[in-house]
Amino acid sequence: MKRAILILFSISTLANAAPTKRPPNIVLIYADDLGAGLLGCYGQQIIKTPNIDRLADEGMRFTYAHGCTYCAPARASLLTGLHDGHRGAWNISRAGQTLKMDRGELTQQKLETFLAQQIQAADGEVFLAQLAQQAGYVTGQFGKLDWGFQTSHERLVRHGWNHYVGYYDHQRAHGFYPTYLWKDGEKLMLPGNTHLDAGKTVETYGPERTKIRRDHTGKVTYSQEVFLKELLAFIRENKDRPFFLYHSTQLPHGPVDIPEVHPAVANDERLSDVEKEYASMVIMLDDHVGIIMAELKKLGLDKNTIVFFTADNGHGIYYLDRSTKRETRNRQYHGEEDIFKGSRDLAGKKWTPFQGGVSVPLIARWPGRIAAGTTNDRLTANYDFMPTLAALAAVPMPDGKDGLSWLPTLYGKSSPEHDYIFVDNSTVITRDGWKLVPEKKKLLLFNLNTDPGEREDLAKRHPEKFTRLNAILERERNSQRQDLPNAK
Repeated sequence: MKRAILILFSISTLANAAPTKRPPNIVLIYADDLGAGLLGCYGQQIIKTPNIDRLADEGMRFTYAHGCTYCAPARASLLTGLHDGHRGAWNISRAGQTLKMDRGELTQQKLETFLAQQIQAADGEVFLAQLAQQAGYVTGQFGKLDWGFQTSHERLVRHGWNHYVGYYDHQRAHGFYPTYLWKDGEKLMLPGNTHLDAGKTVETYGPERTKIRRDHTGKVTYSQEVFLKELLAFIRENKDRPFFLYHSTQLPHGPVDIPEVHPAVANDERLSDVEKEYASMVIMLDDHVGIIMAELKKLGLDKNTIVFFTADNGHGIYYLDRSTKRETRNRQYHGEEDIFKGSRDLAGKKWTPFQGGVSVPLIARWPGRIAAGTTNDRLTANYDFMPTLAALAAVPMPDGKDGLSWLPTLYGKSSPEHDYIFVDNSTVITRDGWKLVPEKKKLLLFNLNTDPGEREDLAKRHPEKFTRLNAILERERNSQRQDLPNAK
């Protein structure tokens, strides 16, 4: 009798207990070569980006966020939680191997041998999506898969992805009309696409090239529309469980190609044909962000989903008519001849360690948890996302990683911050605005607070700053990673 009463009491207690709170869904939208200056919330005047701007209006916008100098190290840093100066932290493999196989230039066996030699993860190595899996999340990646330039199904599974759709080969990802994409280890054939190179356009722009670029023979199914369809299906299928969605979009990486010019810029007399098409790529990205947000609201997931928007590196100019204009990749370049001012007049652009090449947009939105319309100047790096996700998912952060969580910052609270971040195995950027960066075998010192364009070298005027940052550089450059069980 006493046991029966105890059982009834236990059942009653469980029934009346507060249900376990579901952790938030996590959506990370990772733009490709998107300079912050292309977004209205960072000052863009020509291209309208209302949906991304709304994320900032309803959340927090960071003003001192950094990626890497180009896509592969940026994505590797994001997914490993390590800066890109560690010796042997990751392998960046040669691109184009899948394309060679499709052309009959490489056998499947040789491709598998190549991949096995290039992309082996170390025992005990922990990747971003695995942390979400540990917390019970279902994980999905859509777009340019992994960090490149060549990946495989085995690698994606090892890195913690339950589901994925996209490109194994980042060379093929420079075209938007592939004959197929990869979906969970199987080919997803795309109707109407006949170009093995995904219909990659020639990166030469002028009036005579417009007709060729707009010829869509054999180019019917646009990859970005496939990603949108597949990631929306992923959200719907997992609406009743926590999910981590990583959309590593191609947009707006060039060469320029878009199904049609967007009406918002079609009649803008300030723009050339190719500039209209490039603007349309940015607008499509913004439209897709709006569709994703609408789906979250429709399914009642909006208030329990944190959405991050950022990019891999600084601005890349893919719309310059090189027959009449000369492209530069150096510190002296500050956005001249760029009608969109994507780099916001900062020095350099993609491929350079100057601020125009490594400064990125970063926005976070979570209704009721992140104060709307806030900005923050916290120093952040790509590798900070891993500890931030770990904190969101309430799982332990692996030892030896380089990042610091900025989740408390989103809540308006103080937390440990970087004294400095390390970029491109060559560059030190400090919390108080000092930067040590190489140029032609010489190290230059800048104060970004007073000189954001990196025009005046202060090394001789501030030798104590130079010495301090150079010591950091020597310590971090080619340093031993500390995140593996056998790290010493």
